[in-house]
Amino acid sequence: MDPGSLFYLSVILGFVGFGLITRWYLMPALSALPLERSLRPLLLLHSFRFIGLAFAVPGVVSPDLPSSFANPAAYGDLLAALLALVSLAALRFRWALALPLVWLFNLEGTLDLLYAFFQGFRSQVHPGYFGAMYFVPTVVVPALITTHVIIFRLLLQSKKSEIIRTSSGHQ
Repeated sequence: MDPGSLFYLSVILGFVGFGLITRWYLMPALSALPLERSLRPLLLLHSFRFIGLAFAVPGVVSPDLPSSFANPAAYGDLLAALLALVSLAALRFRWALALPLVWLFNLEGTLDLLYAFFQGFRSQVHPGYFGAMYFVPTVVVPALITTHVIIFRLLLQSKKSEIIRTSSGHQ
């Protein structure tokens, strides 16, 4: 099987695996929690998106990886990680802007991943260009996209009153 087919098969299997984890474990567990508590572990996962900065590090990725893909992927992931951390703080300290920040994070993070897919196709990124970062599009991205979908679902099903601004009492 050629490397391109192996790559796409890996991505598909990543989505299948995380889809099953979501259906069998994540959604039942998260649905039983209040909104702010259900969002926290998902945002914590995304706080590690700084790892995408490695797309801009020669030696980790091939020097042939087009910068039209590498730079937006690297810095879009960094922005998503920072927004996830700010959203976590907002939820933890019950800021009035908590939900709008989570929405902002989720929109930016989702658009960043979709743009990376678009740029990958447009720039004709070959799987061999990823080097040590091969696991990111095949394992990490399916997990991130799946959790973005979960966050959208939780936000759309929530009631605005679930997050109450208080000056004390953290969970």
